[in-house]
Amino acid sequence: MSDISQPPVLSGIAQAMQITRGEWGGGKASVRVLVDDSHTNKGGVAHGGLYTMMLDMACGGALVSILPTEEWCATTQLNISFLAPSKPGDELVASGELVKRGRNVAHLRGKIVNSSGKEIATATGTWAIWQSKPNYMPGRIE
Repeated sequence: MSDISQPPVLSGIAQAMQITRGEWGGGKASVRVLVDDSHTNKGGVAHGGLYTMMLDMACGGALVSILPTEEWCATTQLNISFLAPSKPGDELVASGELVKRGRNVAHLRGKIVNSSGKEIATATGTWAIWQSKPNYMPGRIE
């Protein structure tokens, strides 16, 4: 189990997108948002980037919830299926759960539902796990 009793502070971009935390712990996590006009594309429905961000946060959060504090992780692959549109006024909840964790890789799945329980998007993903936070050099691709 994780040494983290509370989830990390939300990133600036998540806060700017008005995303808030929901469930946290035991290999599960969720985030939520009330869709408004700032979340929509030219068609007037929620942008796929909002769904992608929420699913990445929910699945990644599920993994972080069980990692010891010295370990670090990052998304290496995220596959998303966009199933239905949402519009301003819709409340969305993205939930993620750990499927399997190995020493260096974890597999997670997630979904977004609206307040009626309709599935809006689903995801599967892979996260890399390091035993400690990597030292990245700005401007260097590894």
